[in-house]
Amino acid sequence: MYKPFTKKLLANLLIISSMCVGTSTFAAKLDLEKEVDIDSERLAADLKNKIVTYLDNVTISQGSLSIKADLVQVYSDVKTDNKTYVAKGKPASFEQTLDDGSLITLQAEEITYDPASFLVTISGNAILKQAGSEVSGSKIVYNIQTEQLNAESGPDDQKVSTVLKPKAKDKK
Repeated sequence: MYKPFTKKLLANLLIISSMCVGTSTFAAKLDLEKEVDIDSERLAADLKNKIVTYLDNVTISQGSLSIKADLVQVYSDVKTDNKTYVAKGKPASFEQTLDDGSLITLQAEEITYDPASFLVTISGNAILKQAGSEVSGSKIVYNIQTEQLNAESGPDDQKVSTVLKPKAKDKK
């Protein structure tokens, strides 16, 4: 009865422990203190509802963080002015350099980045890559502050797939 839940929990713990070597609290906070630069070929804005849409070859950068997509919508919360970025592409990508200097790359058809909660949610052929290892699934939620992730399979029997790169042996 609990076998699927236990199997999924065990898989998630294995993924988290194998891919998370430290915390990126320092890197994530430093990136959030930097200004956000957005480049695109076109822009449309709904100022009343605080929604800005960037179209065609969109690039967002904030410190070591980079998002590339075909379309990005930026939603600003009316009360807090916190922003949520929704990027779409074939695929859209998200990259950030972690404290240890390694690069984490996420790509999917849709990326939702919520800096206030440190969460990046990718869906639609979602792939996360770090240090040669890779996790893929229908949906991946990644916390850039704690470097924890949760991957889910899709409704069409797609499995969560993990490829772990072995550590290189020291050559003497």
